[in-house]
Amino acid sequence: MIQAEQLHARVLEELDMSREIEDEELTELIHRILKEVSEEEYISLEQRTEFGKELFNAFRKLNLLQEFLEDEEITEIMINGTKNIFLEKAGHVYLSSKRFVSKEKLEDVIQQIAAGANRIVNEASPIVDARLGDGSRVNVVLSPVAINGPIVTIRKFPKETITMNQLIQWESISTEVKEFLSTLVAAGYNIFISGGTGSGKTTFLNALSQYIPKDERIITIEDNAELRILDAPNLVTLEARNANTEGRGEITIRDLIKTALRMRPDRIIVGEVRQAEAIDMLQAFNTGHDGSLSTGHANSTKDMLSRLETMVLMGMELPLSAVQRQIASGIDIIVHLGRLRDKSRKVLEVTEILDYRDGEICLNPLYVYEETNERDGRIYGNWRKVQELVHTEKLLAAGYKYPGKDGDDN
Repeated sequence: MIQAEQLHARVLEELDMSREIEDEELTELIHRILKEVSEEEYISLEQRTEFGKELFNAFRKLNLLQEFLEDEEITEIMINGTKNIFLEKAGHVYLSSKRFVSKEKLEDVIQQIAAGANRIVNEASPIVDARLGDGSRVNVVLSPVAINGPIVTIRKFPKETITMNQLIQWESISTEVKEFLSTLVAAGYNIFISGGTGSGKTTFLNALSQYIPKDERIITIEDNAELRILDAPNLVTLEARNANTEGRGEITIRDLIKTALRMRPDRIIVGEVRQAEAIDMLQAFNTGHDGSLSTGHANSTKDMLSRLETMVLMGMELPLSAVQRQIASGIDIIVHLGRLRDKSRKVLEVTEILDYRDGEICLNPLYVYEETNERDGRIYGNWRKVQELVHTEKLLAAGYKYPGKDGDDN
């Protein structure tokens, strides 16, 4: 039975490598070879179509990865060397029947991805984060770090930007919580989004950013540019850069935050804080850039505060109380997201940071998601309002009214 690698070798033999081959010419060559092979050995029309697509992708695009990237139902691609490829669809992971024909072919695709994102990955620098042209997030780990490598993990993003209304349709947030948060964004509250892996932090940040007034200057700062902020005419997008092969030229998130402060921003959006850049983010939040947004990885609101404290202390020697005061004065609201056991993503908690008092950061829970029942493997629940917003000064200054507990305006 004819194999894809045999067809690949045959096409390679007839390719004129001394000149640039146009897509149309490559397509004709592939079709001619498939026709010749089918005369020698029966190949169904369906198989010929599949082979043709695979061969074109191998020579022109990202090999068999291209098929997975074009499948909109696939949300995550996990390549464990040449033997196993796992795909996530609708929250469930499946083993694909597809394989890379060799380690060299997989490494060629990896180098193509890295070069396209202006990144370098090799044995000396075996770990890299990159992105594809459509915004998909890519992580690569090569051997010898990955024993069964190369390992490639791709988190895909929808081609269309997800809006808050879509999140309501998916029951990730309620209309009441959406209206509340969108008003806070417009009024200039500093909001921090926390959540675990795959909880939808970047998606939620994108959706929330749509409520920033269009006449404001926004500067986004990311390791890999993933945010898709629409209809923002005065938008600056900054992306960190790794060091070159000589160990020079690195531009960190910290560098970008410091630079952004000199670019006359109204709002600064830091895609995700992971390390010592947390101190620079907090300083930006505390220097008059109201309405700034960021995200961080944590399992709860309190865990996020602890992680922020640790990240700040990684970058600067300060008393813990001073760090906590910086957090309490810089961040107004924490929105915590989660991925439930039925694979659905939800806003689990909206919490106001009140102040620093008696050695701790004081919190005021505003909304909490509560499960009511579980049916046919699906979780149902609702968002319960717990407390009223205490710090309404920014709302009032922006011309908004906030109904108090008794229904009167504060």
